Amino acid sequence: MSALRVLLVQQAASLDPAENRAAVSALADGVADGTDLVVLPEAFMRDFGGPSGSSLGDVAEPMDGPFVACLHELAARRQTTVVAGMFEVSGDPARPFNTLAVVGPRGLVAAYRKIHLYDSFGYKESDRLSAGPVDPVLVEVGGVSVGLMTCYDLRFPELARELVRRGAELLVVPSAWVSGPRKVEHWVTLVTARAIENTAYVAAVGQPGPRYTGHSLVVDPAGREVTRVGDGEHRLTAEVSTDEVARTRAENPSLSNRRF
Repeated sequence: MSALRVLLVQQAASLDPAENRAAVSALADGVADGTDLVVLPEAFMRDFGGPSGSSLGDVAEPMDGPFVACLHELAARRQTTVVAGMFEVSGDPARPFNTLAVVGPRGLVAAYRKIHLYDSFGYKESDRLSAGPVDPVLVEVGGVSVGLMTCYDLRFPELARELVRRGAELLVVPSAWVSGPRKVEHWVTLVTARAIENTAYVAAVGQPGPRYTGHSLVVDPAGREVTRVGDGEHRLTAEVSTDEVARTRAENPSLSNRRF
């Protein structure tokens, strides 16, 4: 049995990367001993800005740049693994990747480049960002297999299912879920659905309002909310148990009963 102690940080990013690095550094004193995984929202390196804002290529960084170095300092100081969203330079200088950096005490562990860009609800993320390769990314943290998704990916159940098919017991979803009519309901419903249909934990953290929705939460493999907050800045803690995953999958073997 493996148990993973997770901290979700629901906090707004600014348009100043230096301010956001300072916010990461300030987290260190609030990370309890024994925390295995710290998850920050999508685009925490630097907020998206308005839809007609400057090119995100102007602020993108390489994976050995200052933002990842700051995540490494936090991970090394607290002996934990950190997941956070950033804009990463790509082959197109004007359209970087929307990337999740996974950083442990020894440095960069993995990078997930967002597959599904948010071309919906009147916004077109693909005008400013490049989609990542259709290649699901998993990492092992404390004996738990963790699948990575970003925000709009949540609306595509096939990605979550493929991550679980490859062994994921926990799906981590950093987000900047844009606010609007029924958007909180969409968010909570989809997080819960991904947990129930895959009999896996889902830990979903977002930036708060006014532009985004907040409402970060952790749902267990049976669809029960382990913890949840509303809007505003919050820290959420939860424990993920592989025993609970195994118990739920034995009771509800829907993954074994698949016909496709």
